[in-house]
Amino acid sequence: MNDPGGMRASDAEREAVVEQLREASVEGRLTLSELTERTEAAYLATNHAELAQLTSDLPGAAGARPFPASAPAASAPRPGLARRWYVAVMGDTKRRGKWRVDQEVGAVAVMGDVTLDLREAEVRSNEVDIVATAVMGNVKIIVPDGVEVDLSGVAVMGDKKVDVLEAAPGQNVPVIRVRAYVLMGDVKVVGDSRAKPVNRVRAAWSEWAAERRRDAREELRGFHAQRHELHRAQHDALREQRQQFRQARRDARRGGLPMPPLPPLPPEPPYPPRP
Repeated sequence: MNDPGGMRASDAEREAVVEQLREASVEGRLTLSELTERTEAAYLATNHAELAQLTSDLPGAAGARPFPASAPAASAPRPGLARRWYVAVMGDTKRRGKWRVDQEVGAVAVMGDVTLDLREAEVRSNEVDIVATAVMGNVKIIVPDGVEVDLSGVAVMGDKKVDVLEAAPGQNVPVIRVRAYVLMGDVKVVGDSRAKPVNRVRAAWSEWAAERRRDAREELRGFHAQRHELHRAQHDALREQRQQFRQARRDARRGGLPMPPLPPLPPEPPYPPRP
């Protein structure tokens, strides 16, 4: 008899597991790093056994010990809840480790530095809204790689940038929205790979998930490299075509001949499908 755990997982089953992980995060059972890591692993899972490992320690899993149902947590900040501010004026303010993000966050650095580390935070919504203001100072926001980062705002004589390995398009991952207002300062959103690592307990499925993640990212890098080569070849062909056209025009002028017509553009290269 075939092992039921070896049955191939469908896209709908992966999305169902991702939704279960999101509900666990809203209830405070998973940190942002755990949610992001398990979500990515869910999209990389190929069979039921691998999906089951991701929720084995959460309510509703087979064999899980029953507990009284907890009160449902709000999936979005409550109306009228004030934004929580972290301010540094000619000094440093850091928020790291275990903390709860159940409302909008603000960071202000005036000739100082503010660091917000969201990796071990309990995020009670699928979106985190942050307003970052830096006046001759720096705001650094550390997030787990694999989240989606939406950075907007204005920078005057300063920088705002994102250095995060984001998830592939179409995945239902946590979203970090940052509105940055910079005057002679910096607002940076950096991923786990660009910051000091956080010691986390590695689950049994972490090894295969890390291997799948490496394979997927290597495949994505190969895809981008192939597209780059195709773009380069098309650019070289177009440049050579233009050179030939200019030479033909010069020859026509010298010989008193009619000008040659513009050549057609080279055809689009056959781009490979995105992995």
